[in-house]
Amino acid sequence: MTNLNEQMVALGTQRSVIRELFEFGKIRAAEIGAENVFDFSIGNPSVPAPAKVNETAARILSEMDPVLLHGYTSAQGDAGVRALIADSVNRRFHTSYQETNFYMTVGAAAALCCCFHGLCNAGDKVVLFAPYFPEYTVFAKGAGAQPVIVPADTEAFQIDFAAFEQALSPAVKAVVVNSPNNPSGVVYAAETIQKLACLLEAKSKEYGHPIYLISDEPYREIVFSGTKVPFLPDYYKNTLVCYSWSKSLSLPGERMGYVLVPPAVEDSAQVYAAIAGAGRSLGYVNAPSLFQRVCAACADETSDISIYETNKNLLLKSLREIGYHVVEPGGTFYMFPRSLEQDDEAFAQRAKARNLLIVPGCGFGCPGHVRISYCVPTERIERSLPAFEALAKEYR
Repeated sequence: MTNLNEQMVALGTQRSVIRELFEFGKIRAAEIGAENVFDFSIGNPSVPAPAKVNETAARILSEMDPVLLHGYTSAQGDAGVRALIADSVNRRFHTSYQETNFYMTVGAAAALCCCFHGLCNAGDKVVLFAPYFPEYTVFAKGAGAQPVIVPADTEAFQIDFAAFEQALSPAVKAVVVNSPNNPSGVVYAAETIQKLACLLEAKSKEYGHPIYLISDEPYREIVFSGTKVPFLPDYYKNTLVCYSWSKSLSLPGERMGYVLVPPAVEDSAQVYAAIAGAGRSLGYVNAPSLFQRVCAACADETSDISIYETNKNLLLKSLREIGYHVVEPGGTFYMFPRSLEQDDEAFAQRAKARNLLIVPGCGFGCPGHVRISYCVPTERIERSLPAFEALAKEYR
């Protein structure tokens, strides 16, 4: 057999648990009818993109020279696009960024990969707070970095600072924050971010090099009941922001995002160059031309997130009444209740036997919990409640 990269073979042949459940759900729907399968596996937005998105795409397609539209943009993204995005961010966060602070990427995944590859040398460490999006470990290892996991504070899903301080060392190059959080839905409080910033400043000074804070923000706009999401560059100067319109504009398949490198970042021009160099090394060339322009024109829009709040309120109230322990999400479209037995994989298998597809928490670095993705039609939640009730009865 050809001598292949066995790590890549493993990644290519072993789908994530989320994807496995998603594929199982499609098979079961064909067998017993979609109305009898309660698929809460994947975070695929169920709310359509705002009308302005399609209108803008149609207008650009009809008005713009197709040779220019479908040609290459600058590797870092079209300058006019980046200027529009800077204007949008500046309006909302009272900043003064310029287009030169933004690097357009193929979604937040590419943004994270560019940060990891641009910042990290072999053997550097990247700190992740559990629960975390599972692909973080794949992205970090792909950049030659070692993920270091900080266990979750399962009472509130804020940061366990005692555990975090133990995880820090001179080898730590970056810390990843995902708030609003996938899978818990929790938003880090301003007090949490302030404490995090103070600790990172102290440790950066102690170690003699900056520890970068990478803020992964695809759910920034999806928050409920007036919840405020702290803008991390306001708290810590060495912050890089990875953003995506996949969730806010319901465009996951269009793969559009950016890295923001604020000018306050130490040696910001070099950091920006490293991120651009990582994009070049990874073969990204440039982000999709049409949707660079569409997302820039729609940067102040969001999909109808009120539907997610309706779903959250219904599911939270119902699960708590049944007897599940759930920390209330402040945003996203995920919920992360405790499983009713210590083995969350066994619990998810029992749920699966009732065509209730929920994801074990061990894959998110937080065993004893399961993720429920409630970006689904509200009636699916309503129809699923007897299955959640029956599942709970098995443990009484």
